[in-house]
Amino acid sequence: MKAFWHIILRELHRLGPDPLVWFCIVFAPLLSALFFTTFMAQGLPTSLPIGIVDQDNTSTTRQIVRNLDAMQQTGVAAHYADVTEARRAMQRGEVYAFFYIPRGTTSLAQQQKQPKISFYTNYTYLVAGSLAMRDMRMMSELAAGAAARSVLYARGATEQQAMAFLQPIVIETHPISNPTLNYNVYLSNSLIPGILAIFIFMMTVYGIGMEIKQGTASEWLSRAHGRIHLALLGKLLPQTLMFLGVGAIIIIYLYGVLRFPCLGGMWRMMGVMTLYVLACQGMGVFMIAMLPTLRLGLSFASLWGVVSFSICGMSFPVLAMDAPLQGLALLFPLRHYFLLYVNTALDGYPLLNAWPYLLWLCFFISLPLLCGWWLKRQLLTVKYVP
Repeated sequence: MKAFWHIILRELHRLGPDPLVWFCIVFAPLLSALFFTTFMAQGLPTSLPIGIVDQDNTSTTRQIVRNLDAMQQTGVAAHYADVTEARRAMQRGEVYAFFYIPRGTTSLAQQQKQPKISFYTNYTYLVAGSLAMRDMRMMSELAAGAAARSVLYARGATEQQAMAFLQPIVIETHPISNPTLNYNVYLSNSLIPGILAIFIFMMTVYGIGMEIKQGTASEWLSRAHGRIHLALLGKLLPQTLMFLGVGAIIIIYLYGVLRFPCLGGMWRMMGVMTLYVLACQGMGVFMIAMLPTLRLGLSFASLWGVVSFSICGMSFPVLAMDAPLQGLALLFPLRHYFLLYVNTALDGYPLLNAWPYLLWLCFFISLPLLCGWWLKRQLLTVKYVP
């Protein structure tokens, strides 16, 4: 125990004067959490600029344009004389989409000759293009329904008869766990832990890599009487406590302050976050053990952390990936945290329902036990190469 406390005090003495360490461990993750949650505070982008090409210019088409402008996600930014002018504006990035109403639309609708209205979307911007497309498509369907309803009324149909013809089946949509379709709820709960993982990887690699770079690895091991696991425990414990504190603040901020859905309770998510932090540290020890050079170890840590966002299932479903990538996804702690978050916070199921992901996090935590002998050999034999 005396050796253990000496290693902890030694590590605190090494961490204390370095402002970069405090920035990476405490301030950067918390600032990232604040940035992303305030950046997406609206839940979804609103008032996306779209253009209008209304060559019919009747009271009916002007009402369609006003209704489209009143929708939450889109806002009419400009009117254009023809399609060519609107297309050029979209190519310049002034609008994300434009709605085209050709001349004679109202009269053709009144004559039941099926006029055509068109909308064009710039899908280079996937989110903006998808939301603009949804609003314009909805408005097109509403306009078609309004025209058909007017014809039915003219033929003497009642309100009930007209609606039964226009919408014979009423569809009710019930988004589970995120009923408001809030992007902030979905993305922040994945992006913020992913950013935290990057800093944990890099600071774990940095703490051990600096021992190699400064030539103090032998002295560090001698304080632990040559026991690598004791040396790792004493070195990483201060970082662990700080990262656990940051993780607890993030959990309280997301589920206590912002009131994001958390059906399983904050204490359960606290436990998941604790396992996640320890798993990321275990992965960091493995990284520096495999690449015992500070430069290569940090590159490995940053690359693995960045790839986590793409392969964890947050942006693209893992089950839709090729089989090798599905297997590779299991090697990223963020993948298992994401699934535990969905199981616990969104669905409210017991953690035992997701026991395979708990075992995977425990496996990452045990990596220092498995590669400790190799790390000790590297610490004693590897010479730092700039």
